[in-house]
Amino acid sequence: MTITSQKTVAVIVAHPDDETLWAGGTILSHPAWKCFIVCLCRGSDEERAARFFNALRIFKAEGIMGDLDDGPEQKPLERNEVEQTILKLLPAGSFDLTISHNPNGEYTRHIRHEETGKAVIKLWNAGKISTKELWTFAYSDDNKKHYPKADENADICRTLTKRIWHRKYSMVTETYGFEKNSFEAQTTPLAESFWQFHDPAVAKKWLKQNENKPI
Repeated sequence: MTITSQKTVAVIVAHPDDETLWAGGTILSHPAWKCFIVCLCRGSDEERAARFFNALRIFKAEGIMGDLDDGPEQKPLERNEVEQTILKLLPAGSFDLTISHNPNGEYTRHIRHEETGKAVIKLWNAGKISTKELWTFAYSDDNKKHYPKADENADICRTLTKRIWHRKYSMVTETYGFEKNSFEAQTTPLAESFWQFHDPAVAKKWLKQNENKPI
């Protein structure tokens, strides 16, 4: 079912394709949303950047890319660098909804996903991001036991219609160009799930609880 309520929505992700993999079906199901998608990495990667902006056209969204280090060695970035990059790229103003990564990531493990999720919560709590509510992706691979799957116990968990899922899968395999046997194509979730927060203090408390958990 396509939902038509209009909202201003910020989607803040680490990489081009994260917005599609983890929230693409939700965005496609809300054509009335006014979305701005912030991607923190790969701005100088001409191929990935071109594919990201093609994805934005399909979503009928606006967006921008940063160029944080995304080398294969996965060196942690300074917290301030991630936060300042988000603030630099994100348009000024208030949003009805912000969507971003889980502080524990969506699979085992990608540090940029984790850093992005933590930064968004901390910025919201500090009053530097203005949003009525925050959704963080809710997926797990149970320590690499399977491809990432939606958490059925999350606050929001919706199975995508076949039509929406096929549009999303087409974006992963055609717009982004991933082979059908790739991690991304085989992951493409049939359901999308999110933890939902209306109070930044509650989100910060949840973050602290997650930071104390082993990954």
